[in-house]
Amino acid sequence: MPAFLQSFGQLGVGEEIEGMNAPLRVYVIVPAYNEAGVIRHTVEQLLGAGYEVIVVDDASTDGTAERLQGLGGVHCLRHAVNLGQGAALQTGMAFARRLQAGAVVHFDADGQHDVADIPALLAPLLADEADLVLGSRFLQKKSPNVPLLRRLLLKGAIWVNGLLTGLWLTDAHNGLRALNAKALACMELRENGMAHATEILMEIRKHGLRYREVGVHIRYSAYSKSKGQSAWNAFNILGDILLRKLFP
Repeated sequence: MPAFLQSFGQLGVGEEIEGMNAPLRVYVIVPAYNEAGVIRHTVEQLLGAGYEVIVVDDASTDGTAERLQGLGGVHCLRHAVNLGQGAALQTGMAFARRLQAGAVVHFDADGQHDVADIPALLAPLLADEADLVLGSRFLQKKSPNVPLLRRLLLKGAIWVNGLLTGLWLTDAHNGLRALNAKALACMELRENGMAHATEILMEIRKHGLRYREVGVHIRYSAYSKSKGQSAWNAFNILGDILLRKLFP
């Protein structure tokens, strides 16, 4: 076991979704850092919808992992030191590969994401129309209630992502996404922090993965806003990505 992991939960069979030819084993990966106030509710919603969950507790200090005690269908992994959301997702994906997952879904712990959006993310994978499906808050029929500063940052990030990766999307840094087994097998994240969102786009292009965007819903509560990235952190993310481009 790697030194940065303290424990694994018990192995399970995974959620089976009927696809075109065979059931697809789906695991929902939830990176979490100091989410004790909301993590149980988030995971219970996923379990209630029939999904099996991999929670990666990124060395929380508020008892996040303990809030999941007694819940079946949850694999709880814990980093011994805080590494960042990108590292937590990489740990979760490595574990999902060990479980021979047919697909994984990335899902935030803070309550922003809607469990009801997951089937729409999985549909292009089941139809073999995409290897990776990205959620977009700007493809909804109803305009999302995105705070003004965040909307401006997201629009800027769309241009940065497009120029750096050649992928011109309608949304940027939306953590709700789904990957099939092919994408899961070749996705290797080296960006431990929030720059992983752009790195994923680089991996799509590098490996020639088929991708699609689908509309998803984002809930902006006072709690989720307090957990969100600051405007200044956007410059840190850009710096990390530029370093990755200069020193691949």
